[in-house]
Amino acid sequence: MLLKPKLAWLALLLGTSALADVHEVKMLNRGAAGSMVYEPDFLRLAPGDSVRFIPTQNGHNAASINGLLPPGASAFKSQLNQPVEQTFEVPGFYGIQCSPHVAMGMVMLIQVGTPIETMPKLPEGLAPRARERLGAIIQRALAPH
Repeated sequence: MLLKPKLAWLALLLGTSALADVHEVKMLNRGAAGSMVYEPDFLRLAPGDSVRFIPTQNGHNAASINGLLPPGASAFKSQLNQPVEQTFEVPGFYGIQCSPHVAMGMVMLIQVGTPIETMPKLPEGLAPRARERLGAIIQRALAPH
């Protein structure tokens, strides 16, 4: 008799994960927005969606930016030259950087769900080029869509 409720919960859990999307982001030496870029550099995700970061050229990774994560979200850092798939569960803004190229402005922004805050706050100590590029991404993200 307990088997039916357990099967119902299992079906519900499997059905939920089947609805999650996987988005692809390329890590590039040069792209439409210039040198050392993620394409796209901004994504809106539903909680539970994943992003597959693909190093199309050598020397890139994807790592969360300290101080630019929602409360309760876990930091992550991929290995150089390795594709990685990261699932985003906690609503809010996630800053992503390429560790070797953050000083050159290789950053992106991911919005999960509809965050309560209107603007992500850029952390102190962020490289000037990264700060400039993230500021431009935020302005585009806040534009009506």
